[in-house]
Amino acid sequence: MEKIIFESTLYAIILRDNFDKDGITFFTENDLSQQLAFMKHPKGKIIQPHIHVPVKRIINSTQEVLHIKKGKLKVNFFNIQKKFMGVQILEKGDTILLINGGHGFEVLEQIEMLEIKQGPYVEENDKIRF
Repeated sequence: MEKIIFESTLYAIILRDNFDKDGITFFTENDLSQQLAFMKHPKGKIIQPHIHVPVKRIINSTQEVLHIKKGKLKVNFFNIQKKFMGVQILEKGDTILLINGGHGFEVLEQIEMLEIKQGPYVEENDKIRF
C-alpha cells in the first residue's frame, strides 16, 4: 500500500496487486467519504448477514476508486491550483483511491478498468476540466 502525499496532503492511496494479508485491512481513516479495504478469508469463513442502515452523510467532494483489470495507466496528480505535483503508474490488478486534488490519465497500454465513486453523478456540476 502506498500513500501519495504532496505538501502534507493525501492525494491518493494505491493498493498494488501483490498486497496480501490475512483478515481485514482498512487503508483509509474513518472520516473519508470513500473507504478502501482488503479482505482475505479462508474457505468456510462466515461473514454474518447484515443490513446497512440509512445514515445521513455530508459529502463535500467526489472521491473515486479505479481498479485496473488489464493494461497500464499513468496517473498525473495536480493540486487545487492546477499545478502538476507528480505521477504514478498503475498496472493490472492495482487499485487506487483518488482523494484530494486533481488528476489526469494517460493510457500506456490498452486498458480495462473499473471506476467506483459516490453518486448521483452530474458531469456538468462535478468537474472543472483544465
